Amino acid sequence: MTPLDALFDQLRTATVPAEIEALQNGIWQLWLETGDALLDKQLEAGMRALAADDYTLAIHEFSAIIEARPAFAEGWNKRATARYLRGEYRTSLLDIAETLRREPRHFGALAGWATILRMLGDDRGALHVLQRLARICPHLPGLQSQLRDLQDRLGGQA
Repeated sequence: MTPLDALFDQLRTATVPAEIEALQNGIWQLWLETGDALLDKQLEAGMRALAADDYTLAIHEFSAIIEARPAFAEGWNKRATARYLRGEYRTSLLDIAETLRREPRHFGALAGWATILRMLGDDRGALHVLQRLARICPHLPGLQSQLRDLQDRLGGQA
């Protein structure tokens, strides 16, 4: 079992918010490892641009990472985030799909996907995505109330 698999196993059974957060942080640490010094610098530059609300630069940096290493899921996820923050929901969804193709357990991408679907008025789609997220981290703070809210809005017809 890889360290990442072990963290996901613990995340599935964790119930304390602080423990869930610590496990998620450990997973993010592993997801952010490119194994390449140049790509690490580009990732850091993209994340700095994202933090500075320079989404165009962030998208440029993350796109370069994707081009250099298409299998690196976090490049796709970070670009999805930048596109979302720039209001480009459709292209963000495409990048989320690529992220999940490479890492189906990516809770950040799943949460982003559900958020966009809710913004676009697709409550049924959001519910299905959140149910998928619940299989990965059932005790994620706030998740069960979001699921109940969506089920209530849909009249129990999920």
